[in-house]
Amino acid sequence: MTGIGPVEPVESPGAGESQDVIGGDGPRWADRWSAWWGGLPPRARGALAATAAALVAAGVLLLTDDPPPEPPATPLPWPANVTAWRYLGPAGLPGTDGTRPTSGRFRFAVDVTAGPPVTLQVTGAAFPGLTAHALPHAFTVHAGTTRRVTVEIAVSDCSGLPRNADLPFLDVTLRNARAIQHHSFIFGRAYAEDLFALLRGACDPTSPPRAPRPSGSAGSQNAD
Repeated sequence: MTGIGPVEPVESPGAGESQDVIGGDGPRWADRWSAWWGGLPPRARGALAATAAALVAAGVLLLTDDPPPEPPATPLPWPANVTAWRYLGPAGLPGTDGTRPTSGRFRFAVDVTAGPPVTLQVTGAAFPGLTAHALPHAFTVHAGTTRRVTVEIAVSDCSGLPRNADLPFLDVTLRNARAIQHHSFIFGRAYAEDLFALLRGACDPTSPPRAPRPSGSAGSQNAD
């Protein structure tokens, strides 16, 4: 017959006897830290806690804050936006030598207010039948300076040229480090009067010279 016997109690080892131990824990780091921390005076513990909090805060800022963005670079100005022309007057009166004028010279002041230097070239004088160029042909003006320049305008074809008009202009090519632009500079009444004086002198027909009148009277005959 099969059965289950009584459960025998497990006795603890007696004196002088040993018991096998499987594995074992050495002293833990947290225990050593707790013992060391507990042995510090309150003032030292407060100072260390404040220092640790400051270090943690600095580390969080370094990890979370992005570096400040660099300020955007200021774009260079368009040359036409910083260049101005002013009319100063004619450079000599055309036709004073008794000949019909076909060209004239006009003086201007050119200002550049900001940005890199601007190189300019005069390409036209408002109307077909006119040619224009600066003396010298191309010139450079630096920011904050004024350049005086003479422009020579020549009449190549009188057909279709007006004898009077408002606000004549010069066609100019401008170039700086940003761009090349074609621009027209418009001038006021003084330039218009001087320019159309040239056109009228070059293109208006002249009256034929009048025949001289006889200086004496016809003779008469007396009959006897």
